[in-house]
Parts: sequence; structure tokens; C-alpha cells
Amino acid sequence: MAKREIECFGKTVNTLRRVIAIAVCTVLLSMLTGCRSRQVHDLRSQYLRGNLGAAESASVKLLEKPKGDANVVRLDQAVVQLLDGRPAEAEQNLRLVRDQFDHLKQKSLTEDVVSLGTDDTQRAYSGEDYERVLIRVFLSLSSLFTDSADAAAYALQVVDEQQQIIATHESGSDTAPPFKRVAIGPYLRAAILEERFTESSDVRRSRLQVVEWEPGFEAGHVDHARAAQGNHSSPGHGVLYVVALVGQGPHKVQTSARPTSEALLIADQILSRTGKYTLPPTVAPVPIAAVVRQAAGPASINLLSSGRVVGQTETITNVGQLAEQQFAANRPAIVARAVVRRIAKKGMVVAMKKELGVERNNIADIALTVGGMAWEATEKADLRCWDLLPDRIQVLRIELPAGEHQLALQPTLTNAVVGQATEQVRVPIRDGRNTWMLASFPNDRLVGKVLVR
Repeated sequence: MAKREIECFGKTVNTLRRVIAIAVCTVLLSMLTGCRSRQVHDLRSQYLRGNLGAAESASVKLLEKPKGDANVVRLDQAVVQLLDGRPAEAEQNLRLVRDQFDHLKQKSLTEDVVSLGTDDTQRAYSGEDYERVLIRVFLSLSSLFTDSADAAAYALQVVDEQQQIIATHESGSDTAPPFKRVAIGPYLRAAILEERFTESSDVRRSRLQVVEWEPGFEAGHVDHARAAQGNHSSPGHGVLYVVALVGQGPHKVQTSARPTSEALLIADQILSRTGKYTLPPTVAPVPIAAVVRQAAGPASINLLSSGRVVGQTETITNVGQLAEQQFAANRPAIVARAVVRRIAKKGMVVAMKKELGVERNNIADIALTVGGMAWEATEKADLRCWDLLPDRIQVLRIELPAGEHQLALQPTLTNAVVGQATEQVRVPIRDGRNTWMLASFPNDRLVGKVLVR
């Protein structure tokens, strides 16, 4: 065999080895990702069946060897801990993730470069906009069922965080905010401060925010009118607040997206900054993670006293709708990132061909082309998310005579059909003070405990 042919053959073999290595790594990564997905699904399914012990065990197992999803696993774990009657542990987990997400909002150049050669799963997950807001909501709830020391401060953080997100989206744009504000934050803050009788102006301001941000929340108008009078409750009565986590929250699925003109404009701006690649005239559909809603669950939750309905919860925050709105606002940027990654991968394959000098070697050229196609085809959308969120957060405020009450909760389904009521819970009501109840109904029955404080 001639020397030139030997060298050419050697280059072909080396190229094929690289292609095979890429393929093997891709297959192995896909297998690991599939196994991971099954473990996450097990956590969720155990939770929905009410097996909180098994759900937490699944979360512990996932955290033993985190694959870049430790923060979302901790968020799911916090929900399990809260509904299992361990709010202090939940608060600790939530604080950890909140601080991590705040830190990770800073962009990493290294991660951006690595993700160009792989996919978004290689980036540190800093949480979706709605997740960063709702962490503060669950922090406030967790604090309410411990010592309540920081509950009002966390509720204020809900307002501050969403304001920062809206300001980021509005920067350099004349468009309206990409999503409605979350009224549960000022609602919790007003309820907590109202009991103190010393911050009436803050109570009125928070009650007004609830009315403005969630005008369809009928109880908000009643609360606002009462706040104007400075009353907490009638003499000899206290207030019971019921917070219900209803339905199954949003999750992510992989979908194929055709780049829009807005997404291509963003992609072109990114490429022009690098100066290395240019935007082709046409771009094939790219894989992205889309936010979708799950089962809505019960319509509302009845509060029962001696078997009689004395109150019914009302939606104050539609989590699923919020997630959809925020995804729609962020979608062009998500698609643009996928387009840039697709172009970068094609550019890398072309550069590799030139580096190896395989232009005249059909076998090597085909091998690299096939390897590049496999590289693109096996790209995964980033499906990490806070999986155990509810679809809606509902609340009920009711005044009850001071003393001990035996109460139960009962989900109402479609067409006025009611589900099975929970066991009666002893609820102490104190004159002029608040008592809090928290329960989760992702489907037609209670999951976890009914928390009372």
C-alpha cells in the first residue's frame, strides 16, 4: 500500500474513531438521562399516591448522584417535607435553592460555550421565572407553620422578585409586562400584618395590590373594604385562613419548534457578537422544552364544620397559567439559543473536516457528516422543572368564634360532585388572632397532612 494511501487510511480510521466515540457517548448519555427521568417520575408518582415517605426516599436517591438537577429535586423534596408536617426542613431547602438560583442568574461564559457543543442540560439550572417567584411563596408558607418570624418578609420578597423579573423583560422594550403579577404575596403579607394592628397602611397597600393584580378574586374586594376600616375581626372572634394547593402543576415536554422571525433576529444578534458564524437563509425546526399544564384537579375545597359547608376556597394564583404566560414571553429567546447551537455544531463539523483534511476522502467526509447529524439529532431539551407545584393556589378567610373547632376539608369536583372529606382536625381559634390551615389536593383526595398553626 502506498505511503499516501496509508496516511489517508489512518486519517479515516482516526476520524471514524472520533465519530464512534461521539455516538457512544451520546447513547450512554441518553441511557443515563432516561434512567434519571424514570427516577424523577417515581418521585412524582409516589407523591400523587400520597406515599410521602417513598417520595422523599426517591428524592434522597436522586440527590446522591445529582445530574445538574439537584436544585429542582430539593424543591420537590421541600414540598414533601412541608406536607409531611416538617416546615422547618422545607424552609431550609427552599432557602438553599433560592440563594442558588439568585447566584446562578449571573451568566457563565464557560457554560455557554459548553452548551453550544451539547445542549441546555449542560447549563446550571437557575429556575424559570415563575419558579423563582413561587419559592418565596412557599418560604412564606413554611415560615407560617414554624415560628412565623420571616413569613411577612418572604411574602414581600414575592413582590420584589416579580418586579425584578418584569423590569428585566421591560428593559429596552415598550411592550407590556409578559405576565400578570402574583397576588398571593401581598395577600399573605396583608393577612400577617393585619393581626398586628400596627401597620395599617401596609395592610391597605397590600390589600389594594391584591385587588389590582387579581381583580377576579372576589374575596379580595371584601378584604380591601375591611382593611380601610382597620378591622381584623368581630369581637370574640378570630380568623381562620385556609391555603389549599390544588391540582397538578405545570411540567415540561420536548417539542419541535420552527424558528420565528423574532427568534431568528435574536439568534442573528447572538451570532454577530461572536463573529464566528452567520445565520443561514433557512433553519430547520429545533428541539425546545415547552411548558404544559397538567390535570387541573378539584374546582375548589369546601371547609366543613359538623358536616356542613361553612366556606369554600377561591383561586388567588393560577400557577399553570402563570407558567404558560412566562414561557410564551421567553420562547423566542429559548428558540434562538437552540438555533445558535444548531449553527455552531454545523460549523464545528465543517471546521473539523478542514482540520483533518478530509475534503478528498469520501469515507471520512461521510463519516463526519453522519456524526454531525447524529450529534444534532440526539440533542435534548432541558426538561428540568419544579415538578410538585400545584396548578392553583386557593385561599379562604373565615371568621369563627373563639374556641376549639372540629373542621374538615372536602374537594369539589366538576358538576358539583364532591370528593371524600378529610378526617376532622382540631382547630383552635383565638380572639383577634389568625389561625392557618394548609392542605394539598393534587387530585380528588388529600395528599399529606392538614397542617394547622
